[in-house]
Amino acid sequence: MGNCFSDDAGGRTAVGGTSSSVNNPNASPNDAVERFLLSRGYQGIFSQIELSLSATSLRDRDVFSKSDPMVVIYTKGRDGALAEVGRTEVVLNSVNPKWITKHTITYHFEVVQTLVFSIYDIDTQFHNADVKILKLDEQQHLGDATCTLSQIMTRKDRSLTLDLSYRGTNPRNGGKITVHAEECISSKTTIEMILRCSDLEQKDLFSKSDPFLVISKVVESGITVPICKTEVINNELKPTWKPVFLNIQQVGSKDQPLIIECFNFNSNGKHDSLGKVHKSLAELEKLKSSRQGEHLFLPASVGHEFHNKVLKSQIFVDKFTECVQHTFLDYLAGGFELNFMVAVDFTASNGNPRLPDSLHYIDPQGRPNAYQRAILDVSEVLQFYDSDKRFPAWGFGARPIDGPVSHCFNLNGSNHYCEVEGIQGIMMAYTSALSNVSLAGPTLFGPVISHAAAIASHSLANGGQKYFVLLIITDGVVTDLQETKDALVKASDLPLSILIVGVGGADFKEMEILDADKGGRLESSTGRVASRDIVQFVPFRDVQSGGISVVQALLAELPSQFLTYVRSREIKPNV
Repeated sequence: MGNCFSDDAGGRTAVGGTSSSVNNPNASPNDAVERFLLSRGYQGIFSQIELSLSATSLRDRDVFSKSDPMVVIYTKGRDGALAEVGRTEVVLNSVNPKWITKHTITYHFEVVQTLVFSIYDIDTQFHNADVKILKLDEQQHLGDATCTLSQIMTRKDRSLTLDLSYRGTNPRNGGKITVHAEECISSKTTIEMILRCSDLEQKDLFSKSDPFLVISKVVESGITVPICKTEVINNELKPTWKPVFLNIQQVGSKDQPLIIECFNFNSNGKHDSLGKVHKSLAELEKLKSSRQGEHLFLPASVGHEFHNKVLKSQIFVDKFTECVQHTFLDYLAGGFELNFMVAVDFTASNGNPRLPDSLHYIDPQGRPNAYQRAILDVSEVLQFYDSDKRFPAWGFGARPIDGPVSHCFNLNGSNHYCEVEGIQGIMMAYTSALSNVSLAGPTLFGPVISHAAAIASHSLANGGQKYFVLLIITDGVVTDLQETKDALVKASDLPLSILIVGVGGADFKEMEILDADKGGRLESSTGRVASRDIVQFVPFRDVQSGGISVVQALLAELPSQFLTYVRSREIKPNV
């Protein structure tokens, strides 16, 4: 995927730069920096996908010749509304057309992107008209096909053939359409830079400044859009930051104007500007070649006039290299899968499932509770990356009938296997478990994490091209904190990421210590430090109007965690 990375040794973590704690004990948590960037329009990582279309055996709607087909491409929102992406050219006199016009769409891992392809036979009188102005209700409809972008991108050849159907109550076969996707090369072209500053201004009263850099691009309207940040370095006026990896897709081109601004970190989110420079990547490359620095400046006003105050502080480019890297989508095309696992909290603090105020209450009207919504939000995205769609599902913190409290039991009630079939299988097993166990406690994560780690370890030992994602949904603070840390540190070497979702009104601040983005590095009871950050924690919130949920937004970090793992182990995709 297109990305901005900072921290080479840490695996080039993405989405906002680097995990501050990796390999840098002096770095500060970057949560406030993340909020700061989001408030200024930072959008994370993405890839541009180019779609090519062809069809076979289309209906022949013309009397004296074959059809003259054109495709209209739509995206379909969660509410079912269609938004037109674009139209192909009209191919004359063909029932097996191959359209030349290609359309680019932005791939987002964290959401289900539904595409609709509608084919029309264009009447002869409109052949010389611009396809953009054609009224579709004046053309003959040949058929529709629907799929998700994920379905295309997870195919080894990134091609998907779909049956066309007619609108109406009795759809008939109307031929086939084939969609082929290519990741734009600019999504893979990456610039690696090492940046440092000298003589920064001291902003803090009792210590030196805590500087970090934000790199933004200037779009045509003049608005600045942040695309990357470095880690925060504490108490330093001559900082050298970890390598920054800028994707050309994000920047636009090497000649695109960029703003590199240095800030002094403040925990309240109101970071002090220490100066900035305006440079394109091409100019930064020249700066590296010259081995000279560029003075930072601050905008200043004198009366009604504005000018730039040049500072003593300078920025230097110590390294500038350009390369083409394998992306997340390359690994998918090479056969890698993301395997989903889920663990549900059945402790007594959730409340009696039979009562409406319980977090486990099953609404007779069909409205999902918080646990069901979290499962649906994550599984509806990840299901496309798991070929067999058999998901391990566990519960913890409950007493099965006539048994002791279990901190990891199979959600399906089996004593022999933990997998269920598809999303519906998870939902059915969850509902059934509510009737077959007694809620108990305490809240222990260690056993569930160890079970998930064992599955990941077994896959790794057998050469499997699998990366596992464990979703833990809980209503309370973990009570086996050190045991959980030990399990997480051990699991950090495995192809595994863990997403913890807190439901209900509990105070989850203590849980954030498990998330290295929000606290310090995880350390086991033996003093071993986690090799990478594999945990993301978020308190659950409802889906906002028309938008994606907080849980799905957090899924956006999974591709970067995956790349951290495979790149640190020099695993190459089979492409």
